[in-house]
Amino acid sequence: MEKLKQLQEYVKQQGLDAAYISNYEDIQYFTGFGSDPVERVLALIVFPDADPFLFAPALEVEDIQQSGWPYPVYGYLDHEKPFAMIADEVKKINPNPQKWGIEMSNLTVDKLNALQEQFPKAEFKHNLTPEVESLRLIKTPDEIEKLRAAGKEADFAFKVGFETVKPGMTEADVAAEIEYQLKKRGVMQMSFPTLIQAGKHASQPHGDTSTNKIEDNELVLFDLGTVHDGYISDASRTVAVGELNDTQKEIYQVCLEAQLAAQAAVKPGVKAEDLDKIARDIIDKAGYGKYFIHRLGHGMGMSEHEYPSIMEGNQLELKENMCFSLEPGIYIPGVAGVRIEDCVRVTKDGCEPFTHTAKTLQQVAK
Repeated sequence: MEKLKQLQEYVKQQGLDAAYISNYEDIQYFTGFGSDPVERVLALIVFPDADPFLFAPALEVEDIQQSGWPYPVYGYLDHEKPFAMIADEVKKINPNPQKWGIEMSNLTVDKLNALQEQFPKAEFKHNLTPEVESLRLIKTPDEIEKLRAAGKEADFAFKVGFETVKPGMTEADVAAEIEYQLKKRGVMQMSFPTLIQAGKHASQPHGDTSTNKIEDNELVLFDLGTVHDGYISDASRTVAVGELNDTQKEIYQVCLEAQLAAQAAVKPGVKAEDLDKIARDIIDKAGYGKYFIHRLGHGMGMSEHEYPSIMEGNQLELKENMCFSLEPGIYIPGVAGVRIEDCVRVTKDGCEPFTHTAKTLQQVAK
């Protein structure tokens, strides 16, 4: 609960009367209890000089009580009015809270309006999102161990995928086998839907796994990750099915050079934008700059996309135990797509990747 204490101290320093945490991942981070409420209301209310409380759907209350949460928890039934009930509990601690902090990047307009109806004279102008992002930015030893474990699961998933893929199979066939084998090992949740894209389909970096058949002599892109005790892995590899032509080989080698160069440059004090430039310059010099169409990377931890972005314009200096992805890509429409990705932890003088599957071009299904 150390991070929760830090948040409470921040609320006090900022002169806030209350803070409303709405992002369910942030709630898990601060409380240890994790659940996606979907359309229901799950909230953590933090005060400067009083114990916090959790407010949750009634069906979650027992789980919260058994999770080790040491403070009050209040539940509501679906037919009840949750924000009126939250207001009742808040007013027992502070009858007239005037200054609230909210997560502006997460709290919906609908829920904010419902909260304002209960406290019509209060201000909801203080954005908690930057502080919460800052608190989550530097990973603890426990978080790092969970990220390492998730990385090992991703490496196993790559092994299954590379042994499975062959011409005539569909992308969906390969993804299904990966997830089946993971479940047999007790890995029950992927951090995002397993992405398998073959040939020219891989030139769509936000495409989906499809029923397209994998053909001989093409590149196949794997992007996958698992959830281990609330923390994720996220990694990409691209492999050769059969023999490749010179263009396919070249874009792979350029992408690999960019990824390795960026990873080698990671250390405390380096700016996030510098890593992006290192990788982008290599791809630009090779003549493929216009096909690298996204940032180099993103933060990761409990979610596959966290603060910070590793991209042009972000002058944030890296610090030890920040964790983020490094994933350059080259996507040529109608030809092929290549992405190579590891998530890494910044160490005292470099970085530690969480996945260790080989990145040299692998020929599978020979």
